[in-house]
Amino acid sequence: MEGSNHSLVSEFVFLGLTNSWHIQLLLFLFSSMFYVASITGNSFIVLTVTFDCHLHSPMYFLLANLSFIDLGVSSVSSPKMIYDLFRQHKVISFRGCITQMFCMHAVSGVEMVLLIAMAFDRYVAICKPLHYLTIMSPRMCLFFLVAAWVVGLTHSLVQIAFVVNLPFCGPNVLDSFYCDLPRFIKLACIDTYQLEFMVTANSGFLSVGVFFLLIISYIVIIVSVQKHSSGGSSKALSTLSAHISVVVLFFGPLIFFYTWPSPSTHLDKFLAIFDAVVTPFLNPVIYTLRNQEMKEMAMKRVCRQLVSYGKSS
Repeated sequence: MEGSNHSLVSEFVFLGLTNSWHIQLLLFLFSSMFYVASITGNSFIVLTVTFDCHLHSPMYFLLANLSFIDLGVSSVSSPKMIYDLFRQHKVISFRGCITQMFCMHAVSGVEMVLLIAMAFDRYVAICKPLHYLTIMSPRMCLFFLVAAWVVGLTHSLVQIAFVVNLPFCGPNVLDSFYCDLPRFIKLACIDTYQLEFMVTANSGFLSVGVFFLLIISYIVIIVSVQKHSSGGSSKALSTLSAHISVVVLFFGPLIFFYTWPSPSTHLDKFLAIFDAVVTPFLNPVIYTLRNQEMKEMAMKRVCRQLVSYGKSS
């Protein structure tokens, strides 16, 4: 964070999303609704998996951790975006901008590894069912969780280490509603071509590589399900479709941000809003609607427990 001492810029100004009061009002209502729904839905999944002993399995352990990460994803930029909608002067401090970028890349890195772990979990459950509990042991689940945080924090630290000491002499205007590395780097007073390439290689190629790895792994699982079709095949395919939907929702905007050569500003902002506000809300919706056990049994049990607790108190 000492990089701010070598810069003439102490804060950055966001241009925001729009200057139209009516559109700002619609965005405020839209973003607030989805943000509250995202926090509520993901919190409910975490609580349901934590307190329902019937859900203490590897799949739900990973799902609860994914929901916990989605709480972070939805809270990195959404609250400030909502707060700034009706402000004329939308600013963020140098340290605040660095912190926002660090948190954004950290939680994204963690979510990438969790999605890989969930794909591996489904592969073992469908292709090696007799060895499922042996392979997906509590130790293996803990390994995936620790690996996710190590990869996420390392991925974020590597990128921030290269940009935190950049000199900024002006201008300090970001045509966005949050701090992101590509736009942040372009404001530096030095030639940043190599840094921009590093960001593209680190975030862009990593996103594309992991995305195709996951898609290929799910294709292999689907082919295996079709070969060994049984009564449970429809349930397996339903679960896999939920996983694939989440993967596409998560990686789609990331690939666009870091690999598209000259993105449209309006499309960039639309995808940024979708990624920050809508995707963390859709994840719990997709998983709960596609999972009968979660939807019909676990949530009802937790609701009954909460109601009984409220009456007793």
